[in-house]
Amino acid sequence: MSVGSRDRAGESRLPQTMQASPAAFLRTMTPYRADSVVAVECIVTWYWLADLCARAGSPVGLGHARYMNASHGGQAKHAQLDAHKIAVLRRGGMLPPAYGYAAERRATRDLLRRRLSLTRKRAELRGHVPHTNSPYNLPESGTKLADQANRPGVAARCPDSAGQKSMAVDLARMGYAAQLLRDLA
Repeated sequence: MSVGSRDRAGESRLPQTMQASPAAFLRTMTPYRADSVVAVECIVTWYWLADLCARAGSPVGLGHARYMNASHGGQAKHAQLDAHKIAVLRRGGMLPPAYGYAAERRATRDLLRRRLSLTRKRAELRGHVPHTNSPYNLPESGTKLADQANRPGVAARCPDSAGQKSMAVDLARMGYAAQLLRDLA
């Protein structure tokens, strides 16, 4: 993990690479904690750092990763350069804000994200399975595959065993996704 800090005059105070652990971060930041705002790019690993700073009473600014890429510019990409640019963006008030979910709400958010992912995959399969009739010049089945009762025999309509197996796998995945979605609800 790279840490970069700027003083009020814009001079670099703390260019350092360290182990990404709470103890190492607190040890490094202790002399600067009184007048520091921690700014971090909002990627998967920001949770522990934001929670640690909240417990320590240090304000945290989360920068939206997608918009930070657009505002950074330049070809070079490494952690120390990113730390410097994040510090400059924060100091200038140009850190593109990201919403940091409170720790007690993250599990619900992650569950909703899983549900959304499963819903999209199930919808993709529901759209794909009827279109597998086309390569074999088969007529429409005339049934809605969203209803599990209409799925038996659909795979057997394919003339070759590979097509039947492919269709059977897709139908099984549709059923499994539907079961997972019911369990999530």
